[in-house]
Amino acid sequence: MLLTPTAAALQKQHNLQFSGEGEVTLLFVHGLGCDQAMWRFVAPQFESRARVIRMDLMGFGASLQSAWNAERYAGLDGHARDVAAVAEEFGNGRCVVVGHSVSTMIGLLADAYAPGAITAHAMISPSPCYLNDGAYRGGFEREVLDQTLALIEADAQAWTQAMMPLLLAPDANDPLSNELTNAFCRARPEALARLARATFLGDLRSRLAALAKPVLVVQCDEDMIAPRSVGDFMAQALPDCTLRVIRNPGHCPHLTRPLACIDALEGFLESLAAGEHQAAGAPTAGPGVLGRLAGALRSGAFRLVPGRR
Repeated sequence: MLLTPTAAALQKQHNLQFSGEGEVTLLFVHGLGCDQAMWRFVAPQFESRARVIRMDLMGFGASLQSAWNAERYAGLDGHARDVAAVAEEFGNGRCVVVGHSVSTMIGLLADAYAPGAITAHAMISPSPCYLNDGAYRGGFEREVLDQTLALIEADAQAWTQAMMPLLLAPDANDPLSNELTNAFCRARPEALARLARATFLGDLRSRLAALAKPVLVVQCDEDMIAPRSVGDFMAQALPDCTLRVIRNPGHCPHLTRPLACIDALEGFLESLAAGEHQAAGAPTAGPGVLGRLAGALRSGAFRLVPGRR
C-alpha cells in the first residue's frame, strides 16, 4: 500500500496495523494504559469482511514516543484529533470507531473533528463521567478519584496492581493480569498520568446528545469502574443508541468475555447494514456473512480462548 506523507506519518506515530478487506473499516482504539494488543481476541474475527485498523494512542504501546507532546495531550482532545485523522486518512468514508473505556469518549470527541469519516461508534465499557453527581452514579466520589490520581502520579505500578481486581475480576490473578500490568508499565509515565486525570475528572455527559451517529454501548453487569447505571444513562442520552448488557465482572470484556463482545458487535454491524439496505429501498434478506458468523460463534463452532465464554 503506497502511503501519502500524512498517512505514513500517522502509521509510524500510532503503530497502525492493518488487516482484512471490506467496505467497512473498523478502527479499534484501546483504553487507558493499554495498547492495541488488547483487541487480539476480537478484531481478527472481522478481517474476512471488514478492513481492520488497530492503533496505539500517543504515549502508549509502540507509539512514537518522541511525538508525544505534553500540551497536545494534556486532555482527551489531542487523542481525539489523532483518531479523527486516522479515520479520515484510512476510513474510506465508512468507518466504525470501536473504543474501550476512555477511548469511547475520545471517539465521541473525534466525531466532531471528522464527522464525514466516522459512520458509527461501538463503545465497550464507556463512561462520560466517573464522578457521582446527585442522581447520576458514575461510580466514584471525588475524594476517591483524587486519591487514585495521586497514586498514579506517585507510583503507577502500585496503582496498576490495585486496579487489577476492578479491571479483570474475578480473573485478576490469571495471565491477563501480568499482561495488563506490563502494558501499563510500558506506557510513558507522564502520558499515563495526564490521560488518567483527563479520564477520571472529565465530564462529557452534555456532549452525548449531539452525537447523531448510531452507537452501540456494551456495558458489563458487574463493572465497578463503569457501573450498569452509566450504560442506562447513555442509552437515554444518546439519540441513536443500542445498549447491550453482558454478564461480566470487570471492566475489560474484550479480554475476559470476547465472544460476548463479538456477538454484540456482529449484531450492531448487521443492523447498520440492514439500515442502509432499507434506506436504499432494498429488501432485507436472510442472515448475511456477519449473521452466519454470529450464529457459528453462538453454536460453539469458534472458540477464541479456551475456558473463556
